[in-house]
Amino acid sequence: MKSMNRFRTFVLGAATAALTAASVTAASAVEIEYWQYFFEARITAMEKLIENFEKANPDVTVKMTHFPYDSYRTKVAAAIPAGQGPDVVQLFYGWLNDYVEAKLIQPLPADAFPPEKIEAEFFPMVKAMRMGDNYWALPTAVRSLALFYNQRMFDDAGIDHPPTDLDELVEMAQKLTQKDGAGNLTAVGLTTGMTAQDHHWIREVLIRQYGGEPYLDDYKTVNYNNETGIEAFTFYNDLQAKHGVTKAAFMDEPQAAFKAGRAGMHIDGSFRIGALEGVRGLKWGVAELPAGPDGTRSNYASYWVNAITSKAEGEKLAAAVKFMEYLTSDEAMQIWLETVGELPAKPSAAMTEKNVNDPVYGPFIKGLEYARTTVFANESAQRQVMVDMMQRIELQGQPVAESVAQAATEEQKILDEYYKK
Repeated sequence: MKSMNRFRTFVLGAATAALTAASVTAASAVEIEYWQYFFEARITAMEKLIENFEKANPDVTVKMTHFPYDSYRTKVAAAIPAGQGPDVVQLFYGWLNDYVEAKLIQPLPADAFPPEKIEAEFFPMVKAMRMGDNYWALPTAVRSLALFYNQRMFDDAGIDHPPTDLDELVEMAQKLTQKDGAGNLTAVGLTTGMTAQDHHWIREVLIRQYGGEPYLDDYKTVNYNNETGIEAFTFYNDLQAKHGVTKAAFMDEPQAAFKAGRAGMHIDGSFRIGALEGVRGLKWGVAELPAGPDGTRSNYASYWVNAITSKAEGEKLAAAVKFMEYLTSDEAMQIWLETVGELPAKPSAAMTEKNVNDPVYGPFIKGLEYARTTVFANESAQRQVMVDMMQRIELQGQPVAESVAQAATEEQKILDEYYKK
């Protein structure tokens, strides 16, 4: 009987201890929210990162929410001031000024993210995320541009290599362009679209390849309303107006035309890799962007960053810092590369022999060596200036030089208004 009582006492004690441990765990567990815009490969990558993080940090749960790109910024701007929404949020690097001014995010704690350590470990382009003594956000990945090409269309046209310079780009695009009996385009040699990546291609690539510099004074002064800038914009406009190898509205979006096998070449970011890998029947390759008339190579690098919102406090802030530390680790960057196609934000993760020599990732990684990152005052407004400029040329017949001059004036106003604050 005594032994039975001792057994019961042991069982009750063990049960009580288990319940106490469970209640302690429940009390110490914290849930944080992570928001990003919807892009299938990004969602898949983040699900894997969250899974890994939660295994290593069983006291933290990360709930991911995503929204369509068009409504994403509005959702974030409405939620955080109301004390709702994300504790960690993803944003485009060009939006940083807006997020800081609106008090949507807070500086990264210097003890966890020392500025000198960041600048020693990350690609230099991340310095745009520093204001004064503080970093406000950091990327898991960066991205550059490259030329995607349709291998089947190349084979059919007898083209055995991607274009190495702008002259070859035009020549090959002419061979790849297809029309029906009425002269309507059925396949473009090269996609174009200013709302996609072309405004970056013009700014940081074509203008520089024609000997110009798009901005002066650390991107505070517009500098493309001149001979070199007009040459660059004329080259771009001639692709449609003179050579007939493209159409801006063809299949609505440039990436849609390439994905459907209706475009021979397409300039896009490394983030497009994940979306193309699963497309049945599409055989494609990647090459560095064509060099300019004198052999000049240039590229544009951009990135999305993660930041801790002003909503995160106390234990949620501590959990958010832990999550940010994992999102900026080499392991997370390699997973993001292999899932999304965006490049690691640290040379230690990006510049491995395997990555540099990869036939798909390699051209993008090489492009980082000569890429520049535009410092935007207002990314969406500055992009719209470029969109409007090309529409005036294409739809209203405004002369290129006149439209470029108007765009330069409009964009300078945006810069002046911001930097006078």
